[in-house]
Amino acid sequence: MKMPRFSPKQRRVLEWWRKEEYDAVICDGAIRSGKTFALSVSFFLWAMSRFQRQRFALCAGSINGVRRTLLAQARPVLEGLGFHWEETVSRNEVTVRGGGRENLFYLYGGRDEGSCASIQGTTLAGVLLDEAALMPRSFVEQACARCSVQGGKLWFSCNPAGPEHWFYREWICEAEKKRALHLRFTMEDNPALSRGIRERYERMFQGAFYRRYVLGEWMAAEGLVYDFFDGSALAEAPGGPFQRWRISCDYGTRNPASFGLWGEMGGVWYRVKEFYYDARKQGRQKTDGEYAEDLRRLAGGRCIERVIIDPSAASFCETLRREGWTVYRADNRVLEGIRRTAQALKTGKIVICRGCCAAAREFGLYRWEDDDSQDRVRKEDDHAMDDIRYFVMSLESGGGAARYVERDVF
Repeated sequence: MKMPRFSPKQRRVLEWWRKEEYDAVICDGAIRSGKTFALSVSFFLWAMSRFQRQRFALCAGSINGVRRTLLAQARPVLEGLGFHWEETVSRNEVTVRGGGRENLFYLYGGRDEGSCASIQGTTLAGVLLDEAALMPRSFVEQACARCSVQGGKLWFSCNPAGPEHWFYREWICEAEKKRALHLRFTMEDNPALSRGIRERYERMFQGAFYRRYVLGEWMAAEGLVYDFFDGSALAEAPGGPFQRWRISCDYGTRNPASFGLWGEMGGVWYRVKEFYYDARKQGRQKTDGEYAEDLRRLAGGRCIERVIIDPSAASFCETLRREGWTVYRADNRVLEGIRRTAQALKTGKIVICRGCCAAAREFGLYRWEDDDSQDRVRKEDDHAMDDIRYFVMSLESGGGAARYVERDVF
């Protein structure tokens, strides 16, 4: 294969381990900046040139993420260099052979606090943690603790978060003390990215996400979450037939319930109508059956392809399922959902139509918590925001996190 062209900063990643000056490397900065590609290729080259019959760990938010991001990018380059690759999918292992050497690479997903148990007890010669800032601290620290073979090194990549994030304060700010090489990447460090693509990414983000993902800065989120969205962003619903219909729901008993009716036309999803009920203001809570009737009225006889719903609303999900609706549990990752929703709004993938008054009101009120190091949004004026976020995440995942089935209820 034709070898890819590497930028000077990527070449630094490929070569840093040739000297014993550092015990770790940290690559942070903008998205699509080429840091993960260079890091994954370098990790395998280091392992195969320095070790024989040792074990290593490749970690991302999920095992599928390891395959999709780390393995898929590194494998063509390694095979082009003459290495042989064998994956045992059932055991989440990859064996790499070449130059008379053979090493074993385990795949791990660091999604939640329970993930650290999966890596306990393993002795490793090296570990690569992709998107380390998104992983639980317990998993990152456990993975680092497993790296106890002589000559072992740690490899990190991440996009920036807030300046109070533990990884920023304890690894990036303390890089010299930890003998870690810190390299900050920008999109210009990726020679595979054209100027037009860079400009497109610059248009996709706003506020804190622009400064983090485009400029590569560790900075706090503050103010309105969607500060670019105002009343002028509301549009008239287009005339003519829609190809598909879906409904997104944020369920509430004492808290407000918010449902959105979405129609697709020409690859764009329009929020054409909504239902919003605040039990506290109305002085009466509704039952699951009453909410199901509200949902039917919102659907208005349309063929609803699926209902994407708050995953915590088990009883309401079961009520809808028994009435024949196709129900999907929403992906409730808040920060990722906010980022993707902002992108969808700015690129025109979703459009909020006039008449969706609750959504329009909340866009003007939905704010980040003040002085909060965890990047949290205020838990108020967020119900339409949540149902919109659920809907966008369902588009990204192909329709929903999972189909709702009876065993999820009991």
